[in-house]
Amino acid sequence: MVFVSVKLTNLRAMNVKSLPQLLDTFKDEATCVKYFENLIWGGKPVCPHCKSDKTPYTLKKGYKCSNNECYKKFTVKVGTVLESSKIPLRTWFAAVFLATCHKKGISSVQLALDLNVTQKTAWFMLHRIREMLKDKTETKLSGIVEIDEAHIGGLEPNRHKSKRQAKDVDGRPTGLANDGTIYNKKKTVIAVIERGGKVVVKSVSGANVESAKFMIDTYIQDGSDLMTDESPIYVNTTKHLNRQTVNHGSFEFVNGTAHTNTVENFFSVLKRAIYGTYHQVSAKHLPSYLNECAARFNNRDSNPYNNIDMFLSNSRGYLAYKNLIAK
Repeated sequence: MVFVSVKLTNLRAMNVKSLPQLLDTFKDEATCVKYFENLIWGGKPVCPHCKSDKTPYTLKKGYKCSNNECYKKFTVKVGTVLESSKIPLRTWFAAVFLATCHKKGISSVQLALDLNVTQKTAWFMLHRIREMLKDKTETKLSGIVEIDEAHIGGLEPNRHKSKRQAKDVDGRPTGLANDGTIYNKKKTVIAVIERGGKVVVKSVSGANVESAKFMIDTYIQDGSDLMTDESPIYVNTTKHLNRQTVNHGSFEFVNGTAHTNTVENFFSVLKRAIYGTYHQVSAKHLPSYLNECAARFNNRDSNPYNNIDMFLSNSRGYLAYKNLIAK
């Protein structure tokens, strides 16, 4: 193990303000490792296998646990989403910057070109980064909260004829596409957003009372002021909230403090990210993309380099490629 003499705390303390400065700061792997160790361990190695903080043996690459009951080798990557990755940490740090600082994200094709890796590698890297962006400390929203639903997916006339919804002789939908496969309808998402605060957005089964009640009961604190449109799915789900509505069907968009403009603004950025950057998102991976967009929104007022510190600190966990691609 090569030790660096530079004191590495966080990017703010190191006065990093641009991508070139980021890459200049982390010129070699040893510097990157020391920085990552400080974020994950606070500078003192902890065995990810047995959680022992007893001073480990130092190896050429990493450590070996000094706990006699464990005695396993490890590096700072073990137990994080970077585990088993052969990609240099310097490249990882650049990837986190590119994925989190661009308002609408970055595609795996573009990231592959920027980092000189394959598209498959860039795709896996982005999914690991999305694991970092998960909010692991979910709290209920309060104050003035808006809720709305959106539908993700292409317009029916824009689909290839073989993928459009098939109908029977009476003109009723059959549940199949014209080519005989299962018809993929638009995916429904519901978002709740605290004005001036954070957003929580989830993929749900549909725009129905059950989905609305789940989002309200799970993510909104009783007694809050809830702003909705005229959709009937919210009628019987808000008895512990002070509900106010606007009627979009009558071209009413603001009524005093009542409006859903904040959540609709979030949806506009979300849809532009999906349609403009990623183009197509499967139902399986949609929750990860929603988490990514929510994380960028929730940290919109923070210094982007402080966010990199936070996201890397939140990288504990493991994402296996075989699980990612499993059907």
